[in-house]
Amino acid sequence: MSPKLKVEHIRKAFPGVVAVNDVSFELGEGEVLALLGENGAGKSTLTKIICGALKPDEGRIIIDGKEQSFDSSYDAMKAGVGMVYQELSMVGSMTVAENIFMNRQPVNKLGNIRWRELYANTEAILKKFELNISPRTLVKTLSVGTQQLLEILKALSFSPKVIILDEPTSSLADTEIELLFRIIQNLKSEGYSFIYITHKISEVFRIADRIMVMRDGRYIGSKLINEVTERDIVTMMVGREIRDLYGIEQRSRRISEEYLFEAEDITAAGLYEHISFGVRRGEIVGFAGLIGSGRTEMALGLLGAHRVDSGVIRMHGKAINIRTPSDAIRHKIVYLTEDRKKYGLYLRSSVKANVIAPKLRSFSRYGFMKRKSVTEYAIGEVKKYSIATPSVDQKVINLSGGNQQKTLISMWMGIEPELLIIDEPTRGVDVGAKADIYKNIKAFADQGNGVVVISSELPELIGICDRIFVMHKGQIRGELKKEEFSEDVIMEMATGINSNYIQGSQCNEQR
Repeated sequence: MSPKLKVEHIRKAFPGVVAVNDVSFELGEGEVLALLGENGAGKSTLTKIICGALKPDEGRIIIDGKEQSFDSSYDAMKAGVGMVYQELSMVGSMTVAENIFMNRQPVNKLGNIRWRELYANTEAILKKFELNISPRTLVKTLSVGTQQLLEILKALSFSPKVIILDEPTSSLADTEIELLFRIIQNLKSEGYSFIYITHKISEVFRIADRIMVMRDGRYIGSKLINEVTERDIVTMMVGREIRDLYGIEQRSRRISEEYLFEAEDITAAGLYEHISFGVRRGEIVGFAGLIGSGRTEMALGLLGAHRVDSGVIRMHGKAINIRTPSDAIRHKIVYLTEDRKKYGLYLRSSVKANVIAPKLRSFSRYGFMKRKSVTEYAIGEVKKYSIATPSVDQKVINLSGGNQQKTLISMWMGIEPELLIIDEPTRGVDVGAKADIYKNIKAFADQGNGVVVISSELPELIGICDRIFVMHKGQIRGELKKEEFSEDVIMEMATGINSNYIQGSQCNEQR
């Protein structure tokens, strides 16, 4: 059987860099090919060429045995290639139906939209793919995860032969991920072919038939999924073996009996209630839970970003009053947001400007910046946190996701906090950068500080944490010690299946 898609000797260069260098591969009918590689490996450039967003300098694209040349993404769609980007493109003020069939609405002879037909067509698609929402719903009222699924349905409405999915689960809840995987499996049986880009290697073993790895713009290799292990994939991606991703073998720190931080019976009406936990010196405490469980809201409450109705917060055993994030910083508590691009970084500013931002005063004298000191400090931070950048003057927006996250960590470590609350520390980060970030987190704890990690990645929590609290519907459902860690147990607590939980202040009492 001839391949559905054949890519031959694709090359694409930009000023100063060859983004894709002589890449060739095939995609079979009804196949899911996981396209893997670190940030900067060339995956995005390659897929943008395949979907018509970029033109290659050299090479050929063949679909169903016919060579194609695309001048736009629309040309690629007409030829049977659909692309779903990680960034949402839905128009919030328009309905679900208007978004899915944008610029393709059925019209009568006078050019007026046939609304009944539009809604019926949309209803059929939503029903086929198990999305229980009305075609008349305004998109802005839907969750980010539902909007991401609608992006996929929009691409499917063109009846493509090849569908490219770029980090499709990055904004999805667990139930939405399961729905997406069912959709993909059903479409595979109908002959649809997929290129699936992800940093979540665990997903690859659930959904992919074959993997293909790129590194430094080149094709590294392709293997059937049953021929590789997770370690094999990581080695192909980074070009070296990462034996201990989470730093378990190097773990040497001692956890003090002294509680650095304590939260007792913290409640914010409508968000979370009776939250009680503590963090010892040298300890990394994890928070697991589904999207909407209240973990991020809890962290923002501890930070003073919104009003807390009741409860006590202690540092070093003494009650402290936190009403604003500035109060938290003064008490040596910092929070690293889950959305670094929107809330964490100054994307249009340099690496240097970002890493010194929280401590500007220490680099000024009589109102003038000590430029030499600033540059020397920034260079030191780049080295300390392994930030891959051609210069400290490089704009942060031009860095990979992993290096943006390292910049964010450096930014707040500079004020020497004692408690770090980090939300989704490796979201959108490649495996090489993950290892560096875990190393940085552990090094911070090794110095006698405390860390709270909020993550949707259970292997991450299990790999780096000393204890894990699980939240469900704004409450702590239980506490697990290292020897009790289990993905199954965590998920039972997170979904509310396990009713034998320890709640709120009971966790505090059992310590």
